[in-house]
Amino acid sequence: MTTNTHLRGCRILLADDHAVVRLGFRLLLEGAGGEVVGEADSGEAALRRFDELTPDVLVMDVSMPGMGGLATLERLRAAHPAARVLMLSAHHDAVIPVRALRLGACGYLCKRAAPEEFVRAVRQVATGQRYLDPELAPAVALAQLSGAADPVAALTEKEFAVFLKLAEGHSVNEVAEKFFLSPSTVGTHLYHIKQKLNLQNAAEMALLAVRSGLVEA
Repeated sequence: MTTNTHLRGCRILLADDHAVVRLGFRLLLEGAGGEVVGEADSGEAALRRFDELTPDVLVMDVSMPGMGGLATLERLRAAHPAARVLMLSAHHDAVIPVRALRLGACGYLCKRAAPEEFVRAVRQVATGQRYLDPELAPAVALAQLSGAADPVAALTEKEFAVFLKLAEGHSVNEVAEKFFLSPSTVGTHLYHIKQKLNLQNAAEMALLAVRSGLVEA
């Protein structure tokens, strides 16, 4: 392992809802000298484990059960402004990375990256540097400058989080429970989402999310 990917002394928390994926990450990180101090399979669990363990880096998947990675990131950064978080996603688009960086993520990597690039990303975030997947960097830079790559740019961060969950097929009550909100508050967010995006129903919302690469078909 080259020096720029060496993780000796780095304490890492893994958050991903797939046990096999977490095992693969653990093997890569420990092979580079890192210490995986804990694992979580949901956003809620990630918040609890972070409070317990205070790791140097949280490596967290965007798509997880419960509140999801972005809402977890927002809540974590509110409680721990100095938290260093590397976000991972299977989606290869600019929308989610822009949102994640805006919410305070220190790095963002597509899961299709090579193993050595994953370790390099963790190392950079652990040492206080920013990291962005090289393959995503041009599209993210363009999206941040123009907003053109983000079809849901008009949404606030909370509206965007609600939009994602509703587009995945969750009900208003389910979204309210996941985000610790009242159903009426989620209903208000839904109203604003429809107004801003000119959507009529849940089917149109799901279609927009799929076409934007935000959820899988």
